[in-house]
Amino acid sequence: MSKKYSYIWPTIIAAALALGIFVGGKLHFNDTPEKLFTTNSKKDKLNRLIDYIDYEYVDEINTDSIVDVTVNNILEKLDPHSVYIPKQEMSKVSENMKGDFVGIGVNFYSYRDTISVIRTIDKGPSFLKGIKAGDRILMADNDTLYGRNLPSDRIVEKLRGKKGTNVQLKVYRKAEERVFTVDVKRDIVPIKSVQAYYMLTPDMGYMKVNRFAESTFKEFKEALKELSRRGAKKLTLDLRDNPGGYLGIAEQMADEFLEEGKLILFTKNKKGRIDKIYATDNGSFEDKPVFVLINERSASASEIIAGALQDNDIGTIVGRRSFGKGLVQREMELGDGSAVRLTVSRYYTPTGRSIQKTYKNGTKDYYKKFTDRYHNGELVSVDSIKVADSLRFTTPNGKVVYGGGGIIPDVFVPIGTNEEEAVESMDSLGFLSFFIFEHLDEDRRRYADWTEERFVSDFRVDDILFEQFVDYSISRNLKMNFYDFEDRIKLYLKAALGEQLFGPNVHAKIKAAADAMLQEVLELDRPTIRQGDAEKIESQN
Repeated sequence: MSKKYSYIWPTIIAAALALGIFVGGKLHFNDTPEKLFTTNSKKDKLNRLIDYIDYEYVDEINTDSIVDVTVNNILEKLDPHSVYIPKQEMSKVSENMKGDFVGIGVNFYSYRDTISVIRTIDKGPSFLKGIKAGDRILMADNDTLYGRNLPSDRIVEKLRGKKGTNVQLKVYRKAEERVFTVDVKRDIVPIKSVQAYYMLTPDMGYMKVNRFAESTFKEFKEALKELSRRGAKKLTLDLRDNPGGYLGIAEQMADEFLEEGKLILFTKNKKGRIDKIYATDNGSFEDKPVFVLINERSASASEIIAGALQDNDIGTIVGRRSFGKGLVQREMELGDGSAVRLTVSRYYTPTGRSIQKTYKNGTKDYYKKFTDRYHNGELVSVDSIKVADSLRFTTPNGKVVYGGGGIIPDVFVPIGTNEEEAVESMDSLGFLSFFIFEHLDEDRRRYADWTEERFVSDFRVDDILFEQFVDYSISRNLKMNFYDFEDRIKLYLKAALGEQLFGPNVHAKIKAAADAMLQEVLELDRPTIRQGDAEKIESQN
């Protein structure tokens, strides 16, 4: 059955049919060129042209590539989010949206021409066989996995396979200076959507969701249940940088916060058909304070949740204006392993607003509008956001909201300085992580006695490690005022170190102290925090 996407990667049925398969006995090479264009079928015209090129053109041509270009050109004329997914990319795309794959369960770098384990997936196949961070995987069965220019897809191919199959790994453990072999049984390995969750305050949980895949709602429910068990009566839901995913998953998550009968959203297709989605009686976090964090890269399904809560006067939306994707896609197979995602409807928030940015001037202009936000001041000041009075809507409680180009938050938090954002980029792009991996690889035993709790509360990055990072950055042509941002860099180094030692929850927990949006949430919630609790939170961070 076709699946609806609020992701923005759509496609076109006409292209799927037009680029179909009229070969063999369907060919009529006796036709004149003029007759080719007298057909009453537009798709026949494209098919015949491709066939003529395939069979008659003077040089050998890869007609598959011509088809790909043709499909992409057609889709570009529709909207920026209708897309073609080539056969060779389908498995990766499907895997990412499914939320798991079959493998051995390790995160690794190709470090100095060798697969080096960063972390094993907790309770995954490699974890259960005793593989540790820092181990080098030299061989899989009889295949060598080290050496220069070893393609990453070959590495993945050798480590993944069918569930239940064995792979014999030859492993070098640097800390013990020994080589050993171990048989690992491949199993399902989750691709986590809930990136991190922990208690932000004694009664407020924090949860970071990075996309909306098939497994996301289950992960969300498990994390919410655990946070509630720890005493969470409030929630900060972090949807920053979340590009979206399945529409249905966003509907289920929004339902957790809304009372039965509340409108979550409605969709409208080209024929004018309207489908309304209402909250059910299944919500487990109704009538409880919720803060939703969004930024300029929060899109699609993220905006559905933010819009549903905002328009129903539930919770507080904190951050910056979201991306502005208000289209719904459906994936359609093309019969050869490839597929298209075609926009089939628009979605509207409960008040009736569409948050889709205009794309009437083409894809290039569409994405330029996103980068324009960096130059027109709206990431620094809410007063710089341009709104149209014709797109003004009112919530049941009288709050004014606007359509056209994203969700404007209830509480605005400006973007950081260029240097602050540079430090954030060093973290998000893996620069800090790679430095920390090399640092740990020198001697992991120096951190053997640290517990997670004591690391979060007591560990401090010393000047020696900071200076090593400065030298490391300069040697890679990275220039900034390192010493002006020493405290922030040290905090981020601690977070990267904590992630490789203990996992993503520790990374998120440590970074909270330098997170302007989370600090705004704490300030908004401060009237309900006892002084002793506030001091405890600040000391932990």
